[in-house]
Amino acid sequence: MYIAMNRFRVVPGSEEAFEAQWANRQGRLAEVPGYLEFHMLKGPKAEDHTLYASHTVWADQDAFTAWTKSEQFRAAHARAGESKVQYLSGPHFEGFEVIIQEDSTGKRRADAA
Repeated sequence: MYIAMNRFRVVPGSEEAFEAQWANRQGRLAEVPGYLEFHMLKGPKAEDHTLYASHTVWADQDAFTAWTKSEQFRAAHARAGESKVQYLSGPHFEGFEVIIQEDSTGKRRADAA
C-alpha cells in the first residue's frame, strides 16, 4: 500500500474558495487501477496560512506513478492554473510506503506493502 499526500498552505481568506474548488472538482481517481481512497484534510490555522492536505491511498507505488502519467491525471489538473486561491507556496508532495497496517478490529499486518 502507498499513501500520497500534498500539503497546501492557503492564505487566510482563501479557505472557502480552496474548499469549493476541491468540492466541485470532477474526480477521476476511481477510473485508475490501484486507487483505493481519497481524503481532503483541513489542518491548523497559523497567522499566515491554513494547512490542508490531500491524501490518496493506492494499492502500491506503481499504481500511484501510473496515475501521475495518465490521461485522467492530466484532465483532473487541467484547470489548476485558473484557481483564484492564494497560496504561500505550491503544494508540497510527500509519498509513503505503508510498512504496518492495523484495521478497526486491531488486526495488524507488518510489511503491508
